[in-house]
Amino acid sequence: MKIEVHNTCSDYDSYRAARVKSLFNAESGCNFDLEAEIPIEGKEWGLGLVVGPSGSGKTSIGKALWDGNAIYNPNDWPRDKPVIDAISPDGDFNQVTAALAGVGLGTVPAWLRPFPVLSNGEQFRANLARVLCEAPDRVVIDEFTSVVDRQIARFGALAFSKAWKRLHKQAGAQCVLLSCHYDIIDWLQPDWVFDTSTGRFHGRWLRSRPRFSLDVWQTDWSYWPLFEPHHYLKMPLMVAAKCYVGVVEGEPVCHLAVNGCYTGLGMEARACRLVVMPEWQGAGVGLRFLNHIAQLNLEGAGRFPGKELYTLFHTSHPGLAAALRRDARWRQVSARLYGENKRRSYKSLRRSSQKKKDGIRRPGSGYGGHFRAVQGFRYYGEAGVAAREEKAC
Repeated sequence: MKIEVHNTCSDYDSYRAARVKSLFNAESGCNFDLEAEIPIEGKEWGLGLVVGPSGSGKTSIGKALWDGNAIYNPNDWPRDKPVIDAISPDGDFNQVTAALAGVGLGTVPAWLRPFPVLSNGEQFRANLARVLCEAPDRVVIDEFTSVVDRQIARFGALAFSKAWKRLHKQAGAQCVLLSCHYDIIDWLQPDWVFDTSTGRFHGRWLRSRPRFSLDVWQTDWSYWPLFEPHHYLKMPLMVAAKCYVGVVEGEPVCHLAVNGCYTGLGMEARACRLVVMPEWQGAGVGLRFLNHIAQLNLEGAGRFPGKELYTLFHTSHPGLAAALRRDARWRQVSARLYGENKRRSYKSLRRSSQKKKDGIRRPGSGYGGHFRAVQGFRYYGEAGVAAREEKAC
């Protein structure tokens, strides 16, 4: 595909314009010409990137693709509806939540806010989720990652790349991103790259994604105030729990609490309060972190040293539940539309607090009574993988 761009405007002859021409020996600023050879026709691809400095012709190339009808410009976000209602209002709820989680906007409270009040990073990810839900056959996204910090840009690029390539595999959709930042290329892994600064076209990007090391600390609830604003539950802390914090170069990025419980299988570890900081969402950190802690419990090196325990994990997050169902190491063991009976919980807490002496303060409330769908999973590790493979055979 050969693209020729010839932009022109008036040649102004004002005093200041004439003085600029004289000072800098600039004959005219009214013409912009660009020729680009982008050999993508007749080839199988789903995600392309046009990268280069500002003013080098990226937007002009984007407008020239597909007759200029593919530039995505979502400027009609409602101011009086939360994001969860504004994205694909007539579509499937699970598809919308999956798209939001898929692009790294997994902070549930942000779903309940209108688009204009979101942060730049949240707006960036919300726009990507909307593109995925609308699923156009061909789309060009300008200023990709331009308004967010580089950490969110890299992981946002990674999350969108994975989600869009799944869409391309299912429906053959094609997307071209326009960006002035080169640091996203390795994270994005596009099918092709055109650099407007050099005029060079690169085929499939084969360099591996950058790696980072996640250290895991066992601690108490000291770090929870950092993560609590990004968790969808506001409930008392788990009694007798140990907390695990994932850290990258000294920065806390994810959190999980673990205690014990008794089930029909005997004693098991119970994990909850999984939170990934917004700027790290979309990189797959959360599930790997959860799997690591669950594997420690299974090997007897986790919350209860010397005891090899299965791990139970409950969540209301649709995207996380879907990810656990896809992971062969986990098996879904329960699903409830609403919580436990609150009065029964109250009576149980009251009995637990009874003492022989009078004057003790009785509990005034209990857990449960909410209308929140909860899905439960048990971690089996590699044994679960082997069982699923045997069943498939």
